[in-house]
Amino acid sequence: MGPVLAGVLQLLALIGALALVYIPLGNYMAKVYSSDKHWRVEKWIYKGIGANPDTEMRWTAYLRGVLAFSAAGVLFLYLLQRIQGVLPMSLGFKAIDADQAFNTAASFVTNTNWQSYYGEQAMGHVVQTAGLAVQNFVSAAVGIAVAVALVRGFARSRTGELGNFWSDMVRGVTRILLPGAFIAAIVLVACGAIQNFAGIHEVGQFMGSHQQWNGGAVASTEAIKELGTNGGGIFNANSAHPFENPGPFTNLFEIFLLLVIPFALTRTFGIMVGSVKQGYAILAAMASIWVGFVALMMWTEFAHHGPAFQLAHGAMEGKEVRFGVGSSSIFAVSTTLTSTGAVDSFHSSFTGLGGGITMLGMMLGEIAPGGTGSGLYGMLIMAVIAVFIAGLMVGRTPEYLGKKIGSREIKLAACYILITPALVLIFTAFSMALPTPGHSMTNSGAHGFSEILYAYTSASNNNGSAFAGLNADTQWFNSTTGLAMLLGRFLPMVFVLALAGSLAEQKPVPETAGTLRTEKPLFTGLLVGAILIITGLTYFPALALGPLAEGLAS
Repeated sequence: MGPVLAGVLQLLALIGALALVYIPLGNYMAKVYSSDKHWRVEKWIYKGIGANPDTEMRWTAYLRGVLAFSAAGVLFLYLLQRIQGVLPMSLGFKAIDADQAFNTAASFVTNTNWQSYYGEQAMGHVVQTAGLAVQNFVSAAVGIAVAVALVRGFARSRTGELGNFWSDMVRGVTRILLPGAFIAAIVLVACGAIQNFAGIHEVGQFMGSHQQWNGGAVASTEAIKELGTNGGGIFNANSAHPFENPGPFTNLFEIFLLLVIPFALTRTFGIMVGSVKQGYAILAAMASIWVGFVALMMWTEFAHHGPAFQLAHGAMEGKEVRFGVGSSSIFAVSTTLTSTGAVDSFHSSFTGLGGGITMLGMMLGEIAPGGTGSGLYGMLIMAVIAVFIAGLMVGRTPEYLGKKIGSREIKLAACYILITPALVLIFTAFSMALPTPGHSMTNSGAHGFSEILYAYTSASNNNGSAFAGLNADTQWFNSTTGLAMLLGRFLPMVFVLALAGSLAEQKPVPETAGTLRTEKPLFTGLLVGAILIITGLTYFPALALGPLAEGLAS
């Protein structure tokens, strides 16, 4: 079997697995967020935090809950890192420096999981489990909660109430993420991933020398890292490390984990708004972009340019022999089209055009299918933009799901789509103009620029992967990427929840002969086109200076 055919078969197997769980998981999540009953353990949690889960919240109260909970998470995780040296099971590691502790706290609370440190050489077991792993769960649950609030905004009318943040967040953890991660961790352990609290010990190598390794709760961390589209690994090699990702099956399984909830949430959306066809339309847009990007990535990485590529049957530099070009291409596209950031290969070593594809996936807003929750609300914002464009074409007030898209709604949607490009381009420009950040670049020319552009694209879009040729462990990059993560996560949520509140207050608009049928393939095509055109117009000049210039020159 040739490597190209193997890659295609793996893609088909992955699509089949996602299709099998799409309906049951989507239905289950709709039931989770529509039920008025609370589990006993959830009642204990509400009592412990002093929250009333039955109180309906307007968008401002919902937002205050999101921001207060996330701010507490940043502070707790920062302090935990700063006192690591006196914690039990610290493995002898010292406290994390202030700038790096801020960066890491911002990273994990925002579901970015950008790492400017070597996990196995910096973080002890307590910080990894009580700090980082906990945020893997709750940050993902916050993203789903905000998406559900926006869906309620479309589904409800003549009320500004969007549900209860504390109830939505807790249910996301207890009913979806914890059970899913538990099952996934068992699968990973059965396939060879490690799960222990071992200390540092020496491991023999084939050539007779020795290397030091430490253990960790790797399988459980890996499970929620992928299922919650987080991305931060215990080991610096991330999902390329055999302790985290032992073989070809686990590699495909981890890709499945990082895609399954974002795709299934479209089914949840369809059920909650009363039309599963609307969910299928959003799913079709997401799937079209994802499959198209995978096909393009495979083409660029399997292209034979020169004898080295021909002998290896593809661009094998920076890729694990265990996985090959096909599986690595699927992983790279999936991790950058979601907000995961986990890597099983070295993105900086992809071909010039291949590296550009990973960047473009993040620049789309990570909406195909996107992160847990963030992908759905990002795609719904783009749907609002697409409906508005269609309304301009025919001279009719745009409507979506029975709600009019007026000046207030389109302003909120426009603000949403402008935030991350502004962060990416401004921080990249400053880093290229100032002398100090430039010293972190190990490459010059187009590839060096791509390293900087990738870093801020990843941080601002809450992805977390990197072109690893950049030394990001400096005060400049720790501070600016940390700020980009916080602004890139929470400013968009402000506009999403404000939009949800505005929509929930409207009364339904009856469907007429002139209403745009948003469940039809025509609208799906319009939505995909709007996404690609808006992103292209925004980022094309920057991409032309980096990956496009490098790819055309090779």
